[in-house]
Amino acid sequence: MDNYSYFTTSDGVSIAYRMDGNGRKPALVLSNSIGTTLGMWNGQVAELSRHFTVLRYDARGHGASSVPAGPYALARLGHDVLELMDTLGIGQAHFLGLSLGGIVGQWLGIHAPARFDRFVFSNTAAYLGPAQRWDTPIAEALQAGDMSATAEMFLRNWFPASMLETPDPQVDVFRAMLLTTNRHGLVGSWRAVQETDLRGDIARITRPSLVIAGKHDTVTTASDGAQMAEAIPGARLFVLPAVHLSNVEFPREFVDAVVEFLESPGA
Repeated sequence: MDNYSYFTTSDGVSIAYRMDGNGRKPALVLSNSIGTTLGMWNGQVAELSRHFTVLRYDARGHGASSVPAGPYALARLGHDVLELMDTLGIGQAHFLGLSLGGIVGQWLGIHAPARFDRFVFSNTAAYLGPAQRWDTPIAEALQAGDMSATAEMFLRNWFPASMLETPDPQVDVFRAMLLTTNRHGLVGSWRAVQETDLRGDIARITRPSLVIAGKHDTVTTASDGAQMAEAIPGARLFVLPAVHLSNVEFPREFVDAVVEFLESPGA
């Protein structure tokens, strides 16, 4: 995607980002799944930017951002967001993160609550252990000749069979993202997930929160979402009949839920 801007983090990593919408509207930061770029939100930006100044970025190791050596610490991924906001003079924002983006959002809700108004945690979990479950996919990704097998594994986890069995342009877009993802960036991010257990900490999130879960998600299950919503004080739970990329499968319902929550007076 064209129209990237760039900033350099305090540890020397170039992060690509893009802003859409009217700069006078409240800021909304979007944070991506592993294996994707900020293009994963293309179907939602037009509507979201009617309500918010939308800030998207390629996480370190992904897209047009640079690929530092891993593993990546979750705290470092969180500080990338805070430093980007500092660079742009954004004192406070809403935050919407999906999958790893939602894990980053949980860390921000725990450690930087003053910087955020409301959180949407989509298709994510506070814990995806035990840690050793990640050893095999990490080893396979590093040893493979290319990203083909890893990409197909991700696509099976992301989309329903109905979208995979016949040619689907949306699946093709995400396959292309995966095939061009640097394996070291992907593995560095997997290591962050492998080391994460926020189950005892998310009860400290004080900002209004919406948890979106996919009924058919096998990666971050609906029960993972329900457990998060129960643990975060006052959180709402919204379940879509989706697999993992609920914003792609159900774009209208997804955006409507996000906008309604972020703009509702009583959240």
